[in-house]
Amino acid sequence: MVVKEMSNGLDVEFAGQHMNSTKKHTDRPQIKSGVTEEFKSGFVTLIGRPNAGKSTLVNALMKRKVAITSNTPQTTRHRFRAVLDGDGYQIILVDTPGIHKPIDTLGEELNRSALKAIEDVDLVAFLVDASKPYGKGDSWVADIVKACPAPTILVISKSDLVCAETIEKQIQLATEDMDFDSVVVLSALQGDNLDQFINIACSYLPAGPRWFPEGTGIDQPLEVIVAEFIREKILTSTFDEVPHAVGVMVEDLVFSPERNFYHIYANIYVERESQKGIIVGKNGTMIKTIGTQARLDLMRFLAADVYLDLRVKLRKGWRKDANQIRRFGYGDGL
Repeated sequence: MVVKEMSNGLDVEFAGQHMNSTKKHTDRPQIKSGVTEEFKSGFVTLIGRPNAGKSTLVNALMKRKVAITSNTPQTTRHRFRAVLDGDGYQIILVDTPGIHKPIDTLGEELNRSALKAIEDVDLVAFLVDASKPYGKGDSWVADIVKACPAPTILVISKSDLVCAETIEKQIQLATEDMDFDSVVVLSALQGDNLDQFINIACSYLPAGPRWFPEGTGIDQPLEVIVAEFIREKILTSTFDEVPHAVGVMVEDLVFSPERNFYHIYANIYVERESQKGIIVGKNGTMIKTIGTQARLDLMRFLAADVYLDLRVKLRKGWRKDANQIRRFGYGDGL
């Protein structure tokens, strides 16, 4: 199934294409400028259970959408870095998949990616959702974080959803599991205490180089960002088992600078024929909705017009195949 969308409308037709792979980046880039006494820089990993608010916090700190979000567990499948530049600092925020009890190879890969992200970092931010009871899953993450030699701050997220007494209880339970160097209570959606998070993070970062050129944003290939924006719309438009069984890969992406126009071709992969029918929808209504919503987000992100061509294809059992998972670039990818 293909959905083609441009600014003047949307067409649906059947077609097929082959799959490409995405690029993998190394953990630390080349240094872009020298160390100064005043300038602070370093890598801050955000870690926690699924839906703890990690990606929402990244978006709030970056003041624009760079990471996808949804209420579906395992929304984040890539470990990526967002570069936050400020007066006298550069914080490289490492967003990670939520740590959870895996039920398939994909879950194992995502956990492995998240755990690797706490290696060789300057600070770990352990996010706890204020609106959900602190439980065994949080304690399990705490046991992992305790083994990290870097300083650790406890971040109580979604503070706007609960009362002060609940927040105090969450802090008490978390600090019983481990000692934290600092505690921050914030609401990414409301913008509460984001400056406090930045100030505390900078206090633990060393004097260092500007690892990325100013204005880098995020260090993912554009093809990965586009695929994730499309997948987010599938997550928010479908329910039950469908979101977990979906993988998205960009086949081709061509930019026409004279027209400020992107031609984007992407495949949506599912594991069962019934899931394909759900995503396509009756008379193509669901795929049209997904394409329309994704295109609007991409136009805002790219600051350009977009032609979007989506194709829904079957790939049975891909979540149990480590090679297929890595071809999608999930976890640590290729």
